[in-house]
Amino acid sequence: MADHHKLIILGSGPAGLTAALYAARANASPVIFEGMQPGGQLTITTEVENYPGFPEGIMGPALMERMRTQAHRFGAVSIYENVSKVALSQRPLRLWSDEEEYTAESLIIATGASAKLLGLTSEKTYMGYGVSACATCDGFFFRGLEVAVVGGGDTAIEEASFLTKFASKVTILHRRNQLRASKIMQERAKRNPKISFIWNTVIEEILGKEEDGRKVVTGVRLKDVVTGASSILKTDGVFMGIGHRPNTELFAGQLEMDTTGYLKTEPHSTKTNIPGVFVAGDVADSVYRQAISAAGTGCMAAIDAERYLETLHG
Repeated sequence: MADHHKLIILGSGPAGLTAALYAARANASPVIFEGMQPGGQLTITTEVENYPGFPEGIMGPALMERMRTQAHRFGAVSIYENVSKVALSQRPLRLWSDEEEYTAESLIIATGASAKLLGLTSEKTYMGYGVSACATCDGFFFRGLEVAVVGGGDTAIEEASFLTKFASKVTILHRRNQLRASKIMQERAKRNPKISFIWNTVIEEILGKEEDGRKVVTGVRLKDVVTGASSILKTDGVFMGIGHRPNTELFAGQLEMDTTGYLKTEPHSTKTNIPGVFVAGDVADSVYRQAISAAGTGCMAAIDAERYLETLHG
């Protein structure tokens, strides 16, 4: 017999936990599937300085733990499992975690997006300690320092341009000999005196050391893809600007998505093309991708779900 709930929330970043808080306070008894990375992308962020209400900043994992505690206080329940399959065309909605089946009257999808990374061991080692995939989150920490940005598309050029507000020098590392970014962005980057380019280049390893008990990035070992020559670039930080991938594989063929895989919603709403299924956070946001904007849409999705449940129960 399937385990039945009024509302299931997939994902436990700022969007999922805010949705859980609002839904719990509305007596929707939400169950949160925390998934493979409880707390979402903020758990790999060291210090968060741009979340309102924390003037001294707060560590990413600590912020998520506070959000979780707050949602639990009002009755939300966390299940530390990953949902591996969904059937959304049926009523009730059906979900599976391993062999366990769950059913729900409504569903909020807050599975987030993952930054595309290079897949290097050293990248994992220094993630949050000089390696980042979010300039707007972490650029401030590199005031007066030199940084490198990986990529050649709009994402990379946007990140590089933003970083020039803080960094003394920004080097764009691109595996080809020309950018893929839009012409206007290319021209803007090439005119910026703080931005320089290294072409036909990939990172082989991110270099760093321990300093006062804390990991710091000191440089990158580069490989020229044309000549095979190896070189070292001194840098204080490395930003991945190769895009994001929404975590939506689970919903392929069931929910409407754009060409990149971000879930589509009705205008001014978190509703999807399936009644009772709502979305929140980065899984539907390719533009802002901030903790605060994700939390805002979590609130919206919970209110939409609450109103939907009222139509079922009166």
